[in-house]
This record gives sequence, structure tokens and C-alpha cells, in this order.
Amino acid sequence: MDTKQLGNTGIQIPEVGYGTWKHHGDPATIRRALEMGAFLIDSAESYDTERYVGQAIAGNREAYFLATKVSPHHFRYADVLKAAEGSLRALGTDVIDLYQLHWPSYDVPIDETMRAMDKLVTDGKVRHIGVSNFSAELLREAERALGDGRIVENQIKFSLLDHEFADEVIPYCAERGMTVFAYSSLEQGAFEDRVAERPQLAETLDRIGAELGKTRAQLLLNWVICEPNVITIPMTSRVERVDENCGASGWRLSAEQWDPLTEAAGDGATRRWWLS
Repeated sequence: MDTKQLGNTGIQIPEVGYGTWKHHGDPATIRRALEMGAFLIDSAESYDTERYVGQAIAGNREAYFLATKVSPHHFRYADVLKAAEGSLRALGTDVIDLYQLHWPSYDVPIDETMRAMDKLVTDGKVRHIGVSNFSAELLREAERALGDGRIVENQIKFSLLDHEFADEVIPYCAERGMTVFAYSSLEQGAFEDRVAERPQLAETLDRIGAELGKTRAQLLLNWVICEPNVITIPMTSRVERVDENCGASGWRLSAEQWDPLTEAAGDGATRRWWLS
């Protein structure tokens, strides 16, 4: 498993991690992820999966890099602190490695929320601060509130089939030294249906897959992590899929392979669900 630096922290994290949205609670997949080098586990209070993560890592907490998120309805100062305590208990840990704002709030001032995030870092309950689904404009506001260089990550939807929003945000994150966590890089498991709608893409994926000895899923994940500051966090409930996903690391599509895939996929407009 290849690694990339988390923001400006000097910490190396796997370029393929393990997301837990809709994780069904079987600890085998999380433990297999660790064996494959995917020791980054991403959760959120709204997923209701933190307790399953805590059970899976019990007795081996230090082997994992734990990321989780606070929901916008908890963005008031006192609510952020309370939500963090709840996540700490559910995860069975004394510290969260990366605590993220799950998506922007248009009701609570970012200054108030970031004061609470800063308090959690000062108190040693959170190591690093990130955000999720933030545009470049919102990132600038968040950086102003927290201070330059302190937001180390932004988690966004990014796939070969859906990259309009990412195309806007990734360059800004790269310029500011932030890592991007890409979610739904396999379209929440529906990539085969999406690919079937694009015969040219299906043919291109299969041709390149035959050249490299890689599956469609591995090609799609590798396309995402070809961006230098991007990692991906696919979720699966099957151990064999963990192995397949992790097999997307350790190699790279060439320009002669990346370009035809991008062209065959066409434009991917992002449905910005957090604005609805």
C-alpha cells in the first residue's frame, strides 16, 4: 500500500482507506483493511457506525488512523464538544486523529464552530481538523476562522463518473497543502450500472484492464488517486472486496491510459446533496 502525507502534518496515511457509510458491523472487513495496509478508517456520527468501528479496533487502536465527523446540527460550540465526546466513547478511544465538519452549515457561523474544534485540539481530544463537502470559497472562510495551515483535509465526492465539484476544489486544496479524501469513487457500488450506460467507457476500461491485469473497480480507484493530494475511502461489506480495493494502490495509470478513460467517461456533473 502506497501512502501520502496528510496535509502539512508529516503523517503518512494510505492512499486507499476504508469508509464506513452503511458498514454493517462485521469487524472482519476493518481488520482485513489493516492487514492490507488500509489503516485509515473513516466514519461519522450520522453513519451510526462508530460503535462498530470501536468494536473492530478494540485492543489494537494505535494501529489505526481514525477519522470521523460532526454533523451540522451540532455545529454550535457546546454541541461540537458534546458530539466529540460521544464519538470518542463510541470509538473506544481517547483521541480522534482527524475530526471533520461533515458538510457546511448556513445557520451557524464558522467562527463559532472552529472555536470548538480548536478547543478539542488544545484539550488533546482531536489531533487534526478537516472538513467535508466544502467549496474553495467555504474553505477560505474556514481557514480564516481557524488559521492558515490548520485545516489539513477536505472530503468530497470524486469519481471518474462524477468530478465536476472535485475539479473546482482539488486545485485549491493542493495549493493550500490540504489532502482530499474522495468518497463514492465507485459510485456507492453502482459503478457497473453507470459504466454500462457508456459503451465507450466500458470498452476502454476492459481494454486497459486487460493490459494491466486490473479490475474495473481498481482502474476507477486508481484514476482518482492519480491526483497527488487525493486518497480514496471505498466501503465494502465483503473481505474479498477489501483486497480488490487495496489492489488499486502500488501502481499508476499512464497518461496514455488516464486520458482515454477521462474522455470516454464524459462530463460528470455533481449533485450537491448538501445544498438541498
